[in-house]
Amino acid sequence: MDGGFTEYVTTRAAWLRKVAYLLCGDWHRADDLVQSAITRLYTNWHRARRADNLDGYARRTLVNTFLAEQRTSWWRRVDLRQNDQDPPAPGSDVELALDLRAALERLPARQRATVVLRYFCDLPVADAARALGCSEGTVKSQTAKAVDTLRELLREPVSIPEGRP
Repeated sequence: MDGGFTEYVTTRAAWLRKVAYLLCGDWHRADDLVQSAITRLYTNWHRARRADNLDGYARRTLVNTFLAEQRTSWWRRVDLRQNDQDPPAPGSDVELALDLRAALERLPARQRATVVLRYFCDLPVADAARALGCSEGTVKSQTAKAVDTLRELLREPVSIPEGRP
């Protein structure tokens, strides 16, 4: 009856959760984002299952859910992250990952979404533009601004693969 919806969600839920985490920086909030995106996906499943790229459709639904949430104020008032954890050892990979996550959290929502789509999801500019519903030029400028901001926040050069803005 669900036309493969349950199978799709079961196999792709972990991937969606990772993308959601990179967008919002909090596992609990990522779970909420995925749940909201899956609900939207289900209500539009008749359209989604006919999409040429079902992962792209689901990813766009997740990103749109995140961006819509950013426009509301509730997420600014509620912080579910725990701040009482022991700090990582100086110079550790964990410390670097935490620095990068903290820097990502400081980016504006659309820049963060652009960075996640371009570098975590490894989407070309055209695909990221389709996922965000904007022009390729906007993706390029948002990516450049985001990378500049990350460089400033991390105070070290960020390695960018060749051919990427």
